[in-house]
Amino acid sequence: MTDFSKIIDKAKELEAKMKESQEKIKSIKVEGVSGANSVKIVLDGSGEMQKIEISNEIFKENKSVIEDLIVAAHNNAKAELKSKTNEEISKATGAFGIPGFKWPL
Repeated sequence: MTDFSKIIDKAKELEAKMKESQEKIKSIKVEGVSGANSVKIVLDGSGEMQKIEISNEIFKENKSVIEDLIVAAHNNAKAELKSKTNEEISKATGAFGIPGFKWPL
């Protein structure tokens, strides 16, 4: 039964670390840019847009170019958020070897 109690202890430890990671993820802020920093978008850890900055020079472009730059900056921010989120989750699960978590049997 000792092995089973080790499994339970590890599961509880993992649960605590994942809750801590979820809190850290909520506080993440990432910035996505496009058009040589003409458009900047800030997302929070939930993926909600918090801020958008558009340089005055960009308004000289036609509407479709501006729209494309906004989409590109948003996609850039989403990719950065995904990377930071994965990094945070890896910190929590790293000690457990997930994926490939090996049970202590």
